[in-house]
Amino acid sequence: MKYSHALAAVALLAAPFLRAAVPTAVAIKDAHVVTVSGADLPKATVVLRNGLIENVGPNATIPAGAWVIDGNGLTVYPGFIDGLSTWGIPGAIPAPAGRAAGAAAPTQPQAPAQPPTPQTTTEEQISEGMEAAQARSRGPESRPQTYSFERAADLVTPTDNRLEAARAAGFTSAATFPNRGIVEGLGAIIDLSGDSGRDMVVAQPIGQQILFRVGGFGGGRGFPSSLMGNISYIRQLYLDLDQYKQAKQIYAASPNGNKRPEYDHDLEGLAESPRILLPADQEQQIDRMIAFGQELKTPFVLYGMHEAFKRVDQIQQSNVPALISLKWPVAQRDTDPTDVPNYRDLVIREQAPAVAGMFAKAGVKFAFYSDGVDTAPDLKRAVKKAIDAGLSRADAVRALTLNVAEIYGVADRLGSVEKGKIANVVVTKGDAFDDKTTIEYVFVDGTVYQPSKELQQGPPNGGAPGTRRGNPTPAADGMTDGGRN
Repeated sequence: MKYSHALAAVALLAAPFLRAAVPTAVAIKDAHVVTVSGADLPKATVVLRNGLIENVGPNATIPAGAWVIDGNGLTVYPGFIDGLSTWGIPGAIPAPAGRAAGAAAPTQPQAPAQPPTPQTTTEEQISEGMEAAQARSRGPESRPQTYSFERAADLVTPTDNRLEAARAAGFTSAATFPNRGIVEGLGAIIDLSGDSGRDMVVAQPIGQQILFRVGGFGGGRGFPSSLMGNISYIRQLYLDLDQYKQAKQIYAASPNGNKRPEYDHDLEGLAESPRILLPADQEQQIDRMIAFGQELKTPFVLYGMHEAFKRVDQIQQSNVPALISLKWPVAQRDTDPTDVPNYRDLVIREQAPAVAGMFAKAGVKFAFYSDGVDTAPDLKRAVKKAIDAGLSRADAVRALTLNVAEIYGVADRLGSVEKGKIANVVVTKGDAFDDKTTIEYVFVDGTVYQPSKELQQGPPNGGAPGTRRGNPTPAADGMTDGGRN
């Protein structure tokens, strides 16, 4: 109903002397439809009603009173889905380049440091210092940097200013995760539109993202302060979880006469997670994380993958899905021009964009994620780089749609243009990812957006980009009232 009201408001503004009825549906007529889940339809109609895809096909009936988009020369795709992001959580900026893809990241500061006040040391100060030292993490029992209970579904909001640029690149959904600590919290599949955060949530929880952070906890002297410390800590968490589950099962079977298990906030979050995401960007990390994930005996997904061109066979044999970062390795800016990069870095920069094509040929289930690449032109260029390196356009579209939905178990509602699925579709003029292709309409939960050229191409001369939400006027944008055709 939210969408219908938006349509009515724009219709009345566009034709102040016409008392327009609230449209019941939108139809994209006679367009090329890329269903992804099945064969392409060269000339078909897609009907959207009440936030869902009501019908799709060459002979789909257009309901009376529907708004109709003339689809001649247009292509309809499923809305793109970001496989791993912080979109929708303002201020949750991804880790710097290379870290979100799996390299160890430094420990996040817990509080701003305060300058010491010069004074004489007293017994009270010594006592306070000892208490502070005891408060620092000394081992896994302290649960350092564990936010397994935190929910992205409780943090997302439509006010995140990155959503507008994401829609301008054709994205309608995202797998969004909190971003602090080592065990970062429960992710959610969200739609990139809504009047409130809860309107955005499609499914949750979808998993826990693990991000290894080194440098120590609580002033640099606590546990874990190394990569191996991070790994041993995660291992201990899952051993604790196994015992916790067993204790709860024993108590549930025979509560009379037995002491109830103590409620554990951290372990409850882990227990609720259907999968974990493990960082695996470099060759060595990939080997380590495949073995580690199998040891934890829980479903897992690898993310990063820039050096996976050396490990395609191992990933294929492990049957583990992978998320490929769209932040391709490049030479760092503002470096000394006389510095000569090592051979390995040069190889990774050249080969990383080819990983997606290699996975497609090997039958590895994979998807893309933005990894901090947030503008429409940059996202388009990043995907195009993978296509130029050998990935087919069909597989590129699938890596941004149905593959993501299948990895997170939401393919019954997202990822393809099918009857009954959520009305998340993108309408383009030209094939996806072509340089001259423009996005004409983006439907998110049935709400229509028209991304501006500035958003799609980048604002010229620093001009402010913009977008239009709500139905475009029929005369200006090729739309008609189906009840009057």
